[in-house]
Amino acid sequence: MDVFDELLRGVRGKGAVFGRSVLWPPWSLRFTDGAYLTLCLPMRGAGWLVPEGGEPLRLAFGEAAIVRGPAPFTFTDDPANGTGAGAREVRWEDEAAPSSGHGPELDGPTVLLAAAYDVRAEVPRRLLQALPPALVVPDEDDCGPLRDYLVAQIGGARPGHQIVLDRLLDWMLVCTLRDWFDRPEAEPPGWYGALGDEVAGPALRAMHEDPAHPWTTAELAARAGVSRTTLAKRFTELVGDGPVAYLTEWRMTLAADLLTRPELTVAAVARRVGYADAFGFSAAFKRLRGESPSAYRQGSGAGGAAPGRTAPASASASAPAG
Repeated sequence: MDVFDELLRGVRGKGAVFGRSVLWPPWSLRFTDGAYLTLCLPMRGAGWLVPEGGEPLRLAFGEAAIVRGPAPFTFTDDPANGTGAGAREVRWEDEAAPSSGHGPELDGPTVLLAAAYDVRAEVPRRLLQALPPALVVPDEDDCGPLRDYLVAQIGGARPGHQIVLDRLLDWMLVCTLRDWFDRPEAEPPGWYGALGDEVAGPALRAMHEDPAHPWTTAELAARAGVSRTTLAKRFTELVGDGPVAYLTEWRMTLAADLLTRPELTVAAVARRVGYADAFGFSAAFKRLRGESPSAYRQGSGAGGAAPGRTAPASASASAPAG
């Protein structure tokens, strides 16, 4: 199993497109909705992303940016203006932006498309927590056709319109993340590099394919065709933990998400992640998570106390007084 695929499986847009914002300088958008992840795609022009307490990042047409929340951030024509006090009112339009051609820079209209993701599941957070507060990925030729098709779909009225937009944005998100982790300035988690390793990779994939299996270091080493000592050394060098420690942590991550499902008992969750009894599972969970499975379940609101967000993201635009 591709670990990257598995970690992103729970990241899905739900009505994520909140519209096309057409901006004339001076302008500023302040995103305060608390989304865990926001994808920003300039359809024309350029601007600056200013994460809370971070350095401004230039974002231009053809590039893609991801901002990790829930802290607010700003998209502005001039980072010196901060949140854009005194800027003109932002005008919102529903029609699609041009599907090709580089638009003007900051002296002309800037068009921003954004999608927000409220990632509450623990599994995808293992990947997203490895991201910086904000990142920009330069234009890539293989994403150009996808971007053009996405723009062409905005404002459409065919059946399934919103689902198509959500999935296209999911696709853009995955492409952007994958391109980012391949860049020299990125700091991907250890397991990301281990996936392509001929020693650690087979063991890592085996654990993700069947986390409930009673894996031993010897059995995992056999998958890689090396000795136990070789696997343990190489795996620890690349991932940061030994195979058994990594497996335990991964099981508890899976368990955390399973515990949010009220139809599953603690014993059932224990069996799904490879524990024969609830006692041993509870001890391992508390050791790594700092609380018992029952306490975690109560705090997560399993059973409907804390429903996830389904509404689209929102942004506040600064405008001149009066």
